[in-house]
Amino acid sequence: MKVTVILCTYNRCRVLETALASVAASEMPATVDWDVLVVDNNSSDQTREVVDEYIRKFPRRFHYLFEARQGKSNALNSGIREASGEILAFLDDDVTVEPTWLENLTAHVQSGEWIGAGGRIRPTQYVALPSWLALEGSYGLGGVLCGLFDRGDVPCELDRAPNGSNMAFHRRVFEKYGCFRTDMGPSPDGKLPRPNEDTEFGRRIMAGQERLRYEPTAIVYHPVLPERLRKGYFLSWWFDYGRAVILERGKRPASFGIPSQFLCIPNLVARFLSVRTLQWLLTLNAQRRFFAKCWVWYTAGQIVQVYRQSAEPTSIKAPQNQSPKLVIPFFSKRGSHP
Repeated sequence: MKVTVILCTYNRCRVLETALASVAASEMPATVDWDVLVVDNNSSDQTREVVDEYIRKFPRRFHYLFEARQGKSNALNSGIREASGEILAFLDDDVTVEPTWLENLTAHVQSGEWIGAGGRIRPTQYVALPSWLALEGSYGLGGVLCGLFDRGDVPCELDRAPNGSNMAFHRRVFEKYGCFRTDMGPSPDGKLPRPNEDTEFGRRIMAGQERLRYEPTAIVYHPVLPERLRKGYFLSWWFDYGRAVILERGKRPASFGIPSQFLCIPNLVARFLSVRTLQWLLTLNAQRRFFAKCWVWYTAGQIVQVYRQSAEPTSIKAPQNQSPKLVIPFFSKRGSHP
């Protein structure tokens, strides 16, 4: 059984080299064939040159794929189509992994015990946090800051979707449930809501009663970027997250002839926005106060997205909470790419 690591990248050639060096040092059993497919999402820096260097060093281990349609989900879906492995592991371009990461993440998927798995994500370094920010706990925002994902030291069945920078699935889930939604996820123009393309997929297959394993020994380290240590970054992320949640839910039908937005928006304002605004304004604890403010921005994002969807023309199309199923060839069709 073959394992393919899919790593999508856009204009991050400097950190990409560190990520590739990290995964190149992976320790896998001699009986397991594995490779790494780097999907270049139309980068304008030296990404191709960095990947080519690893292809020269490890000609059968590393491969390059160019995807001109910008947006991370487009790159992910192209990687899925072109990957030659039966098990597909996903990694971001700004992380590092422990040498045993890939084996630990995929071993139980290879054995057939589980359809997929998610691993632990920890910060690369610890930095002095502002007084209003907590990484973990009731008001923790580590998932936004550095993809923090830690369900403890004991393997178990996941009760929430894994993070996209440390997860693996048997390829048959993509044949059954479709691929990543292209109306959400990071995009250079910033028009799509940034979060949720990975966790939406996880929730989609979990809703289909598929079981995912949490593997605490599959460890990825994510950097804490100084430019993210500001309130504006978190508020923008939560606003986008609110939009993404509404996109995931899809446009609701009219009720008793009343358009859904005329019911949904007042409900969001009365039940959530007003209450969360009061919590934000009246709370004295700095971390709790900022956490409440993030929820205000989240609710505002939901309201904006409901309004935008109500302005869209009605057309006959596939439900918004479903990604089209793809015919995925068992063998890669990689050829020459630009």
